[in-house]
This record gives sequence, C-alpha cells and structure tokens, in this order.
Amino acid sequence: MAGLSGDVQWCFSQVKGAIDEDVAEADIISTVEFNCSGELLATGDKGGRVVIFQHEPESKNRPHLRGEYNVYSTFQSHEPEFDYLKSLEIEEKINKIRWLAQQNAAHFLLSTNDKTIKLWKISEREKRAEGYNLKDEEGRLRDPFRISSLRVPVLMPMDLMVEASPRRIFSNAHTYHINSISVNSDHETYLSADDLRINLWHLEITDRSFNIVDIKPANMEELTEVITAAECHPHQCNVFVYSSSKGTIRLCDTREAALCDRHAKFFEEPEDPSSRSFFSEIISSISDVKFSHSGRYMMTRDYLSVKVWDLNMENRPVETYQVHEYLRSKLCSLYENDCIFDKFECCWNGSDSAIMTGSYNNFFRMFDRNTRRDITLEASRESSKARATLKPRKVSTGGKRKKDEISVDSLDFNRKILHTAWHPHHNLIAVAATNNLYIFQDKIN
Repeated sequence: MAGLSGDVQWCFSQVKGAIDEDVAEADIISTVEFNCSGELLATGDKGGRVVIFQHEPESKNRPHLRGEYNVYSTFQSHEPEFDYLKSLEIEEKINKIRWLAQQNAAHFLLSTNDKTIKLWKISEREKRAEGYNLKDEEGRLRDPFRISSLRVPVLMPMDLMVEASPRRIFSNAHTYHINSISVNSDHETYLSADDLRINLWHLEITDRSFNIVDIKPANMEELTEVITAAECHPHQCNVFVYSSSKGTIRLCDTREAALCDRHAKFFEEPEDPSSRSFFSEIISSISDVKFSHSGRYMMTRDYLSVKVWDLNMENRPVETYQVHEYLRSKLCSLYENDCIFDKFECCWNGSDSAIMTGSYNNFFRMFDRNTRRDITLEASRESSKARATLKPRKVSTGGKRKKDEISVDSLDFNRKILHTAWHPHHNLIAVAATNNLYIFQDKIN
C-alpha cells in the first residue's frame, strides 16, 4: 500500500482554511466525503455550510501533482432552528453528507443536521436567455399593450455559474439526533438513523418514511444501548448494518421482515475479563461502521482500535488494529476532559487493501491489510510545502524518548482528526483538522 510498503511515500498537496489561532466554532469541519468518481469533494461544517471542491486536471507546469481541488460551490445547507414544543435549539451543524450516483450532468447530495435531511442539486449554467417579450433588458416587466411584435429568445454564453438548489426536504421523522444517513444500492432509497430508530426513505417522497428499526423500550429506564451508526450494503439493497454503544453490530435483511427489530446476524467480540475496567463500556462503543467496497467485509471503529469483520463470521473480527493503545493509561484524564466520547470515523482505500482513521495531536493512522504494516502521519502546517514528504511520527510511552518521538504526555487532545476520506480510485486522501482540510497524495517521482 502507498506510504507503507516503502515504494510510495505520502506527500503534501494542499491545505484549505484559515490559519487563525482563534478558530470560530462555525468553521470547524464536521464531515468530509468524496463523490463516486472522486472528481468532487464535499465538506460540511458546524455553521451549516457545505463547501464542494472540484478536481482540476494536472497542469503541464506541475506534472508531479495529480491536479488540485479548488472551490466549486459553497452554500448554506442548514440554518439554526428552535423546537418550540420541546424548547430545544436545533443546531445547524452538518452531521453527514452522502453523494448520490451521478445520473446526468447535475450532481446530487444528501446533507443532514440533527433533525432534517435535505437533497441538494448542484448544476452548472453557462448560457442565459435573452430577448424576452414581457421583460426588458434589465428584467423589468413591459406593458403588454405596447408590445407590437414577438421575439424568439436566444441563449447567449455567460460566465460559468454553479447553482445549488434544495430539491427535497425530509423532516419531522426523528425524535432523537440523526447520526447516520446512507444511500442504498438501488439508488432510489436511503436510510437515516438516530439514537433509537432507523428510517427508510424514498428519494422522491418527503412526507413519509418507513420505520425499519426501533429499539426504544416501553420504559426508558430500561434503555441499555443506543444506535451509533448505520450503513447500507454496497451491492445488496436488502441488507444494512447498525452498530451500538455496547460494541455490537447487527446485520439486518429486509427480505426476512419489514420491521428489522430481529437481526439476521449479530457481531460481537467476547470481552477479555482480565482487561475489564470502569471505562470498558465507554471505549467499546462503536463510533463508525463502513462496508468494504467489495461488500465482503465491514470495518468498525471504537475508541482505541479499528476492527475488520468478515460478514460470514460473527463471533470475532478477522483483523484488529490498535490506533492509539498508548492512551489506555490516560483514560481517566480523557474521561474528565470528555475526549473519551470523541467519535472517530474510519475509511477504506479504493481497493479495500488499506484503512485509515484519525487520532489526537492531528495524527492519523494507516494500516496495510496485506503486510500488516502501519504508519502514523501528521496533518500540520509545518510540512505544508508543495511535495513535502510526510515523516512517520512515533509516540513514546515512557522511559527514554528517542529524538524523533513525541511523548504521550505532550499530545494535544484539542487537535484531533475525526473525519477522513480516501479517493475512490487514487492514493489521495482528505483529512479534516479542526477548520482546515488537508489533502495528501502519493509522491509521483
């Protein structure tokens, strides 16, 4: 795999976002997603904005780069709202963005905050109509009695304009905060999940959805777990999975029953009694689940590790990768500063041979599934020179610290990589670090 096998190295490509020391809360990136071709890259932030970057072809002046991503469209997806019945503020923060498969010249994406999902159409206009009969050149209405002849409007070229327009608004279906949306492989339906329920929607129908999972107990005092993430299978439109705060994953098949309260498969790793502690349940909570592109495996991220599961084997994962095991001794202080509840995401590369996830101190981790090698890299402005090779970082856990190592006690827990995305076809990654978006690629010599 690039960056791990020694053949290819990761190097800096671009960084987006201001360098300010004081970061506005609204500018913090909350989701990152490539579209199916990798030509577009979308980010959502806590201010409810969606920024879409478009891949520009590589130039002859810079043949060593795969081309750059430049701003294509920026729009306000969600606004802050207030639920007067429950006296609750609804944040504008974008929780998730999911692209739909491209069917024509326009692009479509779903974006969601805690309560409302929106379907956006992103389209280009390069021509405008001129020569209207009922309007003058400045757009004012003309007196119809003064019109003596009919004109045929003509299309005239104009500067490229990218328009983002909301095509559908799916609301009032979730009592609790939406944590996941996932587009189905039939390209007609998608699911949305909150803490206790999962709904199935049709992309053309906004006034009703079908509740397919409901784990809310009759008495809320009996509640023992919540849904943390959900995803549709990439090829089988009847299969989806959802993960829980207890570290379990349930695979459901809508062919067996319309209401999937009873799962088809149940994935859980037996707990080692010797390692049980006060924090065991918190750190076993799954923050993200992703199917591999092949649909054979799925990956889950808990607080300290990434696990790869074979869909045909429920009793234990086939691979386990430690992300930052050196934090196990720091769980008490991480609990006190609430970092233990951080929700790290994970992603596959295009061929499912490598996986990536984030950590603290703006570190992110990559694991090669074939060689079992791993690497720690840092998203930092210090290495943001064009083609600057990223140096592997190491964390020392005690004893004598080597020259290039960083002590576990000096890690900055406010600088964290929660959201990452891997280009579907190339070794090109997008890493969100607070309000900055870093783009790295393999070094082309």
